[in-house]
This record gives sequence, structure tokens and C-alpha cells, in this order.
Amino acid sequence: MSAKPPYFRKLSRYYLWYTACFALFLVSLYLLEQEGMPRLWIGYIFMAATIVLYATIGVVARTSNVTEYYVAGRRVPALFNGMATAADWISAASFISLAGGLYLYGFDGLAYIMGWTGGFVLVALLIAPYLRKFGQYTIPDFLAVRYGGGAGGRGGPVRALAVGATILVSFTYVVAQIYAVGLIASRFTGVDFSVGIFLGLASILVCSFLGGMRGITWTQVAQYIILLVAFLIPTIWLSAKHADNPVPQVAYGSLLPKLAAREAQLANDPREQQVRAEFRRRADEYDARLAALPASWEAGKLEAQRELAAVRARNASLGEVRQAERALNTYPGSADEARALWLELRDANLARARMPAPHATPFPGATEEDSDKRRNNFLAVVFCLMFGTAALPHILMRAYTTPSVHETRVSVFWTLFFILLIYLTIPALAVLAKYDIYTSLVGSDFSNLPTWISYWANVDKVSPLVKVADINGDGIVQLAELAIDADVLVLATPEIGGLPYVISGLVAAGGLAAALSTADGLLLAISNALSHDVYYKMVDPGASTQKRVTISKLLLLAVAFIAAYAASQRPADILSLVGAAFSLAGSTLFPVLVLGVFWKRANHVGAISGMLAGFAVCLWYMLRASPALGGSVEASWLGIQPLAAGVFGIPAGLLATVVGSLLSAPPNSASAGMVEYIRAPEQEPAGRP
Repeated sequence: MSAKPPYFRKLSRYYLWYTACFALFLVSLYLLEQEGMPRLWIGYIFMAATIVLYATIGVVARTSNVTEYYVAGRRVPALFNGMATAADWISAASFISLAGGLYLYGFDGLAYIMGWTGGFVLVALLIAPYLRKFGQYTIPDFLAVRYGGGAGGRGGPVRALAVGATILVSFTYVVAQIYAVGLIASRFTGVDFSVGIFLGLASILVCSFLGGMRGITWTQVAQYIILLVAFLIPTIWLSAKHADNPVPQVAYGSLLPKLAAREAQLANDPREQQVRAEFRRRADEYDARLAALPASWEAGKLEAQRELAAVRARNASLGEVRQAERALNTYPGSADEARALWLELRDANLARARMPAPHATPFPGATEEDSDKRRNNFLAVVFCLMFGTAALPHILMRAYTTPSVHETRVSVFWTLFFILLIYLTIPALAVLAKYDIYTSLVGSDFSNLPTWISYWANVDKVSPLVKVADINGDGIVQLAELAIDADVLVLATPEIGGLPYVISGLVAAGGLAAALSTADGLLLAISNALSHDVYYKMVDPGASTQKRVTISKLLLLAVAFIAAYAASQRPADILSLVGAAFSLAGSTLFPVLVLGVFWKRANHVGAISGMLAGFAVCLWYMLRASPALGGSVEASWLGIQPLAAGVFGIPAGLLATVVGSLLSAPPNSASAGMVEYIRAPEQEPAGRP
């Protein structure tokens, strides 16, 4: 049998009790809310209960055993490994941002769902079972042993490059998760965004620092239960409210025609067109300023100085003086700064001037060329996310935690099942929330705005997550006057649907669980790569097991604080950061992983060439085509957006690996023997590590 029945039954009993206690906790909070408990207290209780729960599991699962710390003792049953991997996988981007992306972009957002789920098919078929048969600790471990080379044939150069790729990919990804933690904590406890980041960090560190993979695994199972319940309850509520059917995955199809009719009505509304014309006028104004640089910058600065002097001269109110001072202080410091700022503002106004594409229309475009460009980007994103998924170190590490190769294959099935419970619901939530906003909020009076608008507008006052302004002065909310950040929609869904505030706290706890579970896995992947592959394998091969675990814990602390600092700088939106991580992972690691399993002729020269070429092409294209990184959209190839840079990096990595291998000496017999071993049917008794 694939797992010891007593152990499986014991785990099942624990998590059934946990689920029952969780349900009782929710009912108790609901009753307290009905009795008048303040909302802020509910937010504090959810945050405190979350941190205490995860800390308790971390303390109970603490360990200093190397195998337990790195791979949870290789005894996690397939079902629970599937739940843990699903929680590891359903990150803040999936839980918080994906439904928001579908809300904003419609059909185009399905690329993320197709790519991320399709990637697990590649994991199951091409990589995970073979990693488990190899049976070590990290991805760099596998690549170094498989390709060899370097001093003593120990694969030092390959290992070093793989460690670098693991750190870069995982760090980019973990920054997005910690950013989401700060967003949720600041909204539901009222603390500053930066303080919220470090509150969440405390929860991350207790689990991963004390228990390593063992603590993270059992925490992630608990987190999956929370995020599943948190996602389903508000979606079922909205489905019953708008479609009279509590099964959202089935019901939302009946709303699509109604949503399409409402979209057409808004597109032809004269007041809507008036607002969009105003945004177009503002964009033209910025265009004129850009065309007149540097004279327009000098004139603008002089005007700001004159305005401040005039306000002071007429003894205006303190508020007016402060406003004039702020206008002068925030004015661009140079013509180059003005160009960058005005370009950004022009593009933002142009985006608001355009009517959103119909939600259910695939690849909409004003011309056939525009439609083709959107289709190409859709396919490129699907491609990058699929191959990036199959190369993510923190996901592949979980292949090492099951008792056998068979259990690894079964656990991937369970992973897909548990992911699909969420992913089949996300498109439904996007449609249901969009229909609610388009019919309930749009067209309502500004004097009667719902309270969730002001709540979310004040979370981040520098870059508001929700913006509503009466542009045409008619006192009625037009669609163009409303701007909602993609990272807000899921968290605000309970309030949009009119649910009790305790459900808002539950959704926040679910989002926190999604972000923390992924952050745990990513930080462990980084610290294990540094402690095992760099320190133990390259610096001090004679280090004791206790010393190796201690080094890993110290490195985990250091990486966590660096990532928290990076997240506090608000580097980009969550989906953009995650997209970059997937492209880099696919370009750098996927070619060498797959060819390492299925092509005996691949050698260390090819592996080094492939990793360097894939990474270089991917990064170069991001720098070339991303305005945020100093590039230009006009410099893109075939109109492919920067987050899909892997569509060029992955083929480059595959080609370089093949060419490098063919132009150099074949690998030794040990390498060929290893390929035969990991591809041979499993011989050891089931359940044996």
C-alpha cells in the first residue's frame, strides 16, 4: 500500500477535528458580529487566530533532523501532499489577483488558468516521478549529479547556476506573496502597509524556521482548507443571489448574456461617453506637454512657484498653502522625470478613455492586427506559465516528500483536483462580481456609495486600490469614473455582495493563507539551496547534520527580511511579478530538467549553455520590452508582452543545451546510468523512502 494506514487515519482524524473547530470558530464570530462586535475586532481576531494557528503547527512540527527538515521525512501520503502542494501553488496571484484579472481583461485572463493547470500535466508526465526516483533534496542536487562536470566531476558549475536560478525565481515570486500579506493585513487590522508585511513575516518564519518542510507541509494542509472555504462561500452567495443557483461553476453561464447586454448598454450611454471623452482630453493634454518638452516642464515649474507665491500673498487657508507646497514639491525634478511621469499619466488616461472589452469576447480588437496580437499574447502567456510551472523549484521539491514514485504520481493527481476546485470557481467569481458592480454600483448616486469603496480607497493612499470621482459632475457613478485594482476584487467580494463582515475576515484569512503557504515554500527553497547546495556541497562537505539545519534556518531568516524589505517598496502588481518569475523559471531550468531525464547525450557543457542562454534571452527581452524596466513596448517582438518573455527564452535554452552537448564530449557512463535508473520502473517496495 502507498501509505501506512494508521498514519493516514491519524492525519485524517486530526484535520477533520481541525475543520470542525474552524467551522465552529466562524459561527461564533458571526453570532458575535450580530451582537454588535466592532469590525476592527473581527479583523484583529482573524489575524491573531491565523498567526497562532500556524505558529502552533510550526512548534509541534519542529525538527532538526535533516531528512525531516528538507523533505518531511519522505512519508507524506499522496492525498495530503496534494493538498499541501495545492496550497503551495495557489498563491496570492491565484487567490487575490486572478479573479481581478479576469474582471478587468475578460477572456484574456483565462490564459493564466489554462497555463497554470496545464503546467501540472507537464510536472506529472515529465519531471516529478523522476525526481522522486532520484531521491535527494533539491533541484540543483539533481542537475549537479545528472550533468557532472567541474572539479572532480561533481557538477559544481551546473549546481551554482541552478542555485542562482532557484534564488532569483523564488525571490521574485516571494516578494509578490509578501506584498499581498501587507495588503491584507493593512486592510483588516488598520496597521500601516509596511507593518502588515512584518506581521505576516512573523507567521511565515515560525512555520518554516522551526519545522522546515515538515512544519510547512502540515501548515499548508490547514491553509488549503481555509482558502477553499474562503473562496467558495462568497462565490456561492453571489451565485444564489444573481443566478438562483448555488453552484457557481454551472450558474455563471446564464449570467454571461445579461452581462453582455449591460456592457452594450453602457457602451452606448451618452454620459459614459462624456466621461471617456474627458479622459481622452486629459491624455491629449499630456501629449501636448510631451511634445513641448523641455519648455513645458520649465513653464509648469514656474507656474507651480507662482501659484504658491499667490496663495501665500492672499493669506489663504493652511490647507490651500499645503496643497500648493505639495504641488511644487512633487513636481518632476527634471525634464526627463517629467517625460516618464507624463507618459505614465497619458497612458493611464488613455486606458480610462477606452471602453473595456466585452467580457466573453475572445481576442477583441479594433482591427484584425490588434486581434491577432491579443491572440499571440494569450498563447504566449499560456506557454510560459505551463513550462514555468514545470520548473518551479518550490513545487518540484514536493516530489521528494512522498514515500514512493507511485505516491508522487498520485499526489500530482490530487494536486490538480484540489487546484481545480478553486480554478473552476475563479471565472465564475469574476463574472458574478462584475455583474453585481455593473448593475448595482454603476448608475447609483455618489451620495449613496457603499462603504467598501471608502475602506479600500484608504488602504494605500499613495496608490489607491479603488478610485471613484464624479468626472462629469452629474452625481451618478459611471463605469469610467470607477477604477478597481485587480488585487482588490476577491478581498472586497463579500462586501460587494452584502455578506456579513465575518465573511470578509474569512476571505482575508484565505488570501493570507494563500500568500503565506506559497511564501513558506519559496523561502525554504531558497534557504535549502543556499545551505545544502552551496554550504554543504561546495563550502563545507564535512558539516554535521545539526550544523546544516542551523545554517538553513539562519539563511531563511536573512532571505525573509530582505524579501520583506523589497515588498515594502511596492515594486509592481502581483500578477506582473509572478509572470516574470514563471518566464525566468521556464527559460533557465525547464530545458535542462527535461533533457536531463529524456536525453542521455545531454552533458554539463550543454546544461551550462542552456541555462545561461535561456536566462539571458528571457531577461534581455524583459529589459527591452518593459517600460517599468527602462524598455519600450514598441521594441517588443510580435507584440509579445514582457511577462511572456519565456516564449523566447525557453526555445533558446533548449537549442543551446542541444548544440552545446553535441559540440562537446559525451557524458560519462555514470551519467547515462543515472538516466536509466530514474527512468526504470520502480523496484523498491511501496512505501520505502
